[in-house]
Order: sequence, then C-alpha cells, then structure tokens
Amino acid sequence: MRTRLTELVGVEHPIVQTAMGYVAYPRLVAATARAGALGILASATMTYEELERAIGEVRAAAPGLPFGVNLRADAPDAARRIDLMGREDVRVASFAQAPRGELIRRAQDLGMVVVPSIGARRHAEKVAAWGVDAVVVQGGEGGGHTGAVPTTLLLPQVVDALDGSGVAVVAAGGFFDGRGLAAALAYGADGIAMGTRFLLTSDAPVPRVVQDRYLAADVTGTRVTREVDGVPHRVLDTGFVRSLERGGQLRRYVRALGNALRFARLSGMPLGAMVREGRTMRRARGLTWPQVMMAANTPVLLRAAMVEGRVDLGVMASGQVAGVIEDLPSCVELVERIVAQAEERMAPWGRAAAGRAEEPAADPSYPQQGYPQGGRVS
Repeated sequence: MRTRLTELVGVEHPIVQTAMGYVAYPRLVAATARAGALGILASATMTYEELERAIGEVRAAAPGLPFGVNLRADAPDAARRIDLMGREDVRVASFAQAPRGELIRRAQDLGMVVVPSIGARRHAEKVAAWGVDAVVVQGGEGGGHTGAVPTTLLLPQVVDALDGSGVAVVAAGGFFDGRGLAAALAYGADGIAMGTRFLLTSDAPVPRVVQDRYLAADVTGTRVTREVDGVPHRVLDTGFVRSLERGGQLRRYVRALGNALRFARLSGMPLGAMVREGRTMRRARGLTWPQVMMAANTPVLLRAAMVEGRVDLGVMASGQVAGVIEDLPSCVELVERIVAQAEERMAPWGRAAAGRAEEPAADPSYPQQGYPQGGRVS
C-alpha cells in the first residue's frame, strides 16, 4: 500500500503512531517501526539528555528503520534538538504547533521531513506556504489538544486546500481500524495517525491499570476541558477531571504553581530556566502568565497517570475511539490487521474501476438517453 506518505518517510504502511507524553517512548516507537509504520517519539516530556538516550534506544531496538521525534516549536532548545536529530539520522521532525520558518529549514537542511499537526484549514495553508513536507490533520474526535471540527469535515477541507501543493496529508482523530484507513484514503489523505489505538497495545509502556481504565470507557467517556492547561483538551471523563472543573480560579492557579514546582523537581530544570521557558511560551503562543502557569499542569498530571498509574489523581488524554477499542494487540498485530482490513475494503473499488475500464465503448451512432451524442454510459 504505497502512498505519498510512505514514499516520503520510507515506511512500509501509511500509518503513524502519534507522540503522546510519557507513552510514545522508545519501547513503543521501536515496536511501531518494526511493524512497518512510523513511530514518533514524544520529546516534550524529555530533557535534552533524555531525548539523546531515547533516540539511541530506538536505534538499537529498530536498526535502520525510519522514525520521528516530536518537538515543541516554542521550546528554547528546539534548534539544538533538531541538530541532535540530524546527527542521529532521525527521519521525521514532528511539531505539535506550527514551527517557525527557520526551524523548518534547519530540519530540512539536515535531511528531515517536517510534519506539523494542524486543526484548521487556514493553519494547513499557512504551514504549506512555509514549506513543510506533510501535515497531520486532527479532527475534534482526537485526544489531547483538539479543536471542535470533526475529522469528516476538516479532512476534506484540508485535502482540497492543499491539492497540488505536494504536501502529504495524514488524517488523525477517530481512527482505529482498517475501515478508517480506507475511508481516509478515499477522502484523499495519504495515511492515518493514531494515538489512543497505539496506547492500547501490549507494547505501550503504560501501567495495565491505566489501559484497563481506557478499555472500560464508552464512546461518551471523554470530555473536552480547559482546566488542565487552559486550552481545549480531550481526556477521559473521571471524577478527578470533574473536580478540576469545580475549582475556583484562585485554587486553579495555586494548583498550577504547585505543579510547576513539582515538574521542576522531577525534570531537574532550574527555576530560572522554567521562567525563561515561560517567557518563550508567552511570546510564541500569546499566552497570559496565568495560562503559562496552567501549562505546567500537563506534564505533571499526565505523568501521575501514565507513569505512576494514578488513575484517581492523573489526567488521561484520550480520543473518543477509546469507546470502541476492546483489546491490547502488539503493534505488529495491530498494523497487520489494519492493513488487511483496509485492503479488503478497497478491493471492490479496484474491481469496479477495472470493470469500467473494460467496458466496450458505446456505439457513437446511437444516441444515449441523457448523454450527448457519442457519449458513454458507465
């Protein structure tokens, strides 16, 4: 199954495992690469030194196979991380927000494919004009930071907007099986990206109690909240999340400050460096200082669940597809299943197209009803 995406990044199948904090770490990324799909390391929750080690671990576990690293475009050391990725021959530089033009050029000059995630047609048009190689288009069904437009409406908008640009389009939000891959390709996308589905595999480095909580959710078991970091965030609907929403503004900011200090201890980041990073975030995203403080919640609350297994005191980013997933296959099993299902779904299309091509031309001397003289009925 060759598409513009597979040709661009060198993978066997047009499937991407997205970057999920504390989840998309070497074990999962390497397993995805061995399955023939594109794994993306989540470096936003890693220090530079941790990223360096993580890249080495993926290289050792999946030698010679392409993978990517997701970066925060507003990270103070983004350029340094790109240089590291270039030295280590990382194939894809993925960005959660639109990267600056100089970061795009820096990554491409080092041989990387640049792939930002976008949530609106205008964002796709903007980054395409800046020269990116592909975009991940996430509809509102997706987990984590998300918008309000569903994939079935956003994806065709972006496909139409980028038609003829040469930019590959990867669809995200609501995908979990081969029917979704076939549908995305029918819309004109070049592949699909999945987060929650890869989180719910036996290769994900997530406590089983957390995976069981996802498996127990139904299709109404997520909610979009601003109380994690100040922007819309789709997470599993838990009592803890509802308690965050009941808190007042003062309590919210006190909690965020406490989480910022806790994150500083966990990461070993000096407070001065955190303040400098906060200033960078304010400029890059146009945030207020309270919003910057709220952003500190994300890594701490994610870590509580994804690393410590505290489903009662952590936040679990989740797409709505959690409600239709029932098993924990390996990445190899998952990718093989999705590709087989997609090929089965698309096979009738190929037979139908072949049948139309083999139809004899209509007799030009016989007028076809509803068609101009000499027309052909298909």
